[in-house]
Amino acid sequence: MHIRGDHAELVVGGRLDVRSAADARTALHTAVDSGRGDLVLDLTELDSWDATGLGVIMGAHRRAGRANRRLVLRGVPPQMQRLLVATRLHRILAIES
Repeated sequence: MHIRGDHAELVVGGRLDVRSAADARTALHTAVDSGRGDLVLDLTELDSWDATGLGVIMGAHRRAGRANRRLVLRGVPPQMQRLLVATRLHRILAIES
């Protein structure tokens, strides 16, 4: 997994899973705490995520809300989009078309 960017936009690539969750959580929390306005997560380079990775994203979403920010997902791959719909998380998360 790799994350690059700043406090306004992060590109997440590779696998977001149990092995990369701690590093991803740290990077996302730092970005949320360091900026203002929307935080965009570009997922176009993301190969896969598991339940732990999805939990990291939901945790960042909650943290952003507490910081009066909004977490916005961009470029969600189709298979992950289907998972968000199946779990109804697409109603909670801001997802760009």
